[in-house]
Amino acid sequence: MAQVSFREVVKAFGKTPVLHGISLDIADGEFVVLVGPSGCGKSTLLRMLAGLEDITSGSIAIDDRVVNDVDSKDRDIAMVFQSYALYPHMTVRDNMGFSLKLRKEKQQLIDQRVASAAKILNLEPYLGRYPRELSGGQRQRVAMGRAIVRDPKVFLFDEPLSNLDAKLRVAMRSEIKALHQRLKTTTVYVTHDQIEAMTMADRIAVMHDGRIEQLGEPLELYDRPATLFVAQFIGSPAMNVFDGTVKNGAVEALGARWPARGGAEGQRVKYGVRPEHLEPASSGIAAEVIVVEPMGAETELLVKVADTPLTVMTRGRSNAGPGERIFLAPQAAHAHLFDAASGSRI
Repeated sequence: MAQVSFREVVKAFGKTPVLHGISLDIADGEFVVLVGPSGCGKSTLLRMLAGLEDITSGSIAIDDRVVNDVDSKDRDIAMVFQSYALYPHMTVRDNMGFSLKLRKEKQQLIDQRVASAAKILNLEPYLGRYPRELSGGQRQRVAMGRAIVRDPKVFLFDEPLSNLDAKLRVAMRSEIKALHQRLKTTTVYVTHDQIEAMTMADRIAVMHDGRIEQLGEPLELYDRPATLFVAQFIGSPAMNVFDGTVKNGAVEALGARWPARGGAEGQRVKYGVRPEHLEPASSGIAAEVIVVEPMGAETELLVKVADTPLTVMTRGRSNAGPGERIFLAPQAAHAHLFDAASGSRI
């Protein structure tokens, strides 16, 4: 296991800057997820840690050893790719043991490591098969097994579940989390899926335009997003956000008064409230139901307040139908205020 440190890491492709001075410390045995939209720089940062991209400036260290100029094969890391990257002409057994074979390890050690990884990942019945004979989930487990047998200091995952269907992604999330809890290996995981980030990470680094917007534990980011970007990125369905003005201890917006805490009198703000905190009530802010989406345990409503669409998430079933008028009763404790100009939390 190992600590990983990024210090003022800058990356530019030609004259185009991609990363703008990233600094991040990852503790020994920690599971950190880099999350953000496409093009934010998260995969580039991971590839620099892996030694697959050069660093323009700054430093990356593994266990206090700066690895800027160390070859990828000498960094003692193992990477799991989105595309699996399995050798089609090799069996599962040979794919998993290939990196050890390149190291010229003894066959007995290779067999022992492959057998151990196959047992952990429930791949024992498939060791004699070829990748074309496996499902997507089985191929991804083989890719993970190939990383495990190397017994690296750091695991790197680059959007490993993107090619899987929704049900399998949920199952594989649990498998990867259980694997980390068992092996306790330092893990850096890249995804654009904030649900993956929320459910798997010890800490999340939310990236945007080549910078880290916020770093923290999943529920910390959910409960107290530091910026408007983090607020709208973390959480599913996304937070409702609209313009308002602080007046007399509340926010005037969409023709109504919305309860809130903080903000200076007359300050222009972005008011945020999550869909689950906008439950229908017997009185409050009037809204018109546009769409009803029943999900069984929950019901999602798309409503309009002063021609602005908002999402409402209710527990259980809803009797409301399209075109009906309902009332919403948000609470000040669940309101989020952001400065309209800077997007910073108030």
